[in-house]
Amino acid sequence: MATNNITEVLLNKQPLLMYDGECALCNHLIQFYLKREKKQELNFVPLDSPIALELIKHFELKTTKDSMVLIRGYNAYIKSCAALRLSGYMKGLWPLLQVFLIIPPFLRNPVYDFVAKRRMKWFGLQQACMNIAGFRKDRFLS
Repeated sequence: MATNNITEVLLNKQPLLMYDGECALCNHLIQFYLKREKKQELNFVPLDSPIALELIKHFELKTTKDSMVLIRGYNAYIKSCAALRLSGYMKGLWPLLQVFLIIPPFLRNPVYDFVAKRRMKWFGLQQACMNIAGFRKDRFLS
């Protein structure tokens, strides 16, 4: 991917959530989010896509497929930082979860890592493409 494409993504596709497209838990969580989002402003891209790989390189992130990444305001947030900030885009009381951002990541991320390491065993692989019917398909980049 050329630098202009990264610039275009950073300028026009923020906020952007990068997720493991093969993980059933990740896909279910995105479905959960889509049903509760305030506005249709968040865009999505699988972590193994060329766009995501270039963004990971651009931000010099040390992520693996078990890390969720949220790009917002030209900043990249990973793991629990991304998950808690994601709640701010949801309706209802979900944004209150952001209060946990006061807990340092070195205390939050072990909980995130515990689930992330076991998610495939507990939830399995995504067997089919995510059902995004009723949602703008242009929000799902590849």
